[in-house]
Amino acid sequence: MNSRRDSTDGPEDVDATFAEIVAGLEREGVGRQAHPDEVEPDEGDEAEPARSGRPECQPAVATADDDPDAYPDSDDPNDHYVPPEPPPLPALRPGTIAALLLIVLGVVLLLFPGLFGLTGVIGTPLALIVMCSGAGWLILRMRNTPPPDSGWDDGAVL
Repeated sequence: MNSRRDSTDGPEDVDATFAEIVAGLEREGVGRQAHPDEVEPDEGDEAEPARSGRPECQPAVATADDDPDAYPDSDDPNDHYVPPEPPPLPALRPGTIAALLLIVLGVVLLLFPGLFGLTGVIGTPLALIVMCSGAGWLILRMRNTPPPDSGWDDGAVL
């Protein structure tokens, strides 16, 4: 199932070429996960200084785990940000309560149509209409305006 059997645009022995590429990368140190202090020089690498594990384009960044004195204001190095409590939910308006009651009425009508003296054949479509009406009412009542206390800068409005 080798599609390159008769092809002349690539190397004849793909496995040998791949092994050469991997050997070249290993000579350069690609794939080693040694700590910068634990780097053992290979043969002929005595003149080359030891490199750190990070690329040259990235600056060295100290984290709280590396240096406990990095944040002198903090008493505990494991101290993490604790977000504030979210504001309370706003009170439900009468239209929202009515739409939620329509959805509940639709669920009750769907599950127990005999409670209203209806059969399942009549109660199921009626229940679906009532539930969709309640959901549609909720969707139509959604506000697309900024909150009244947002000021002149709304920020990112999603």
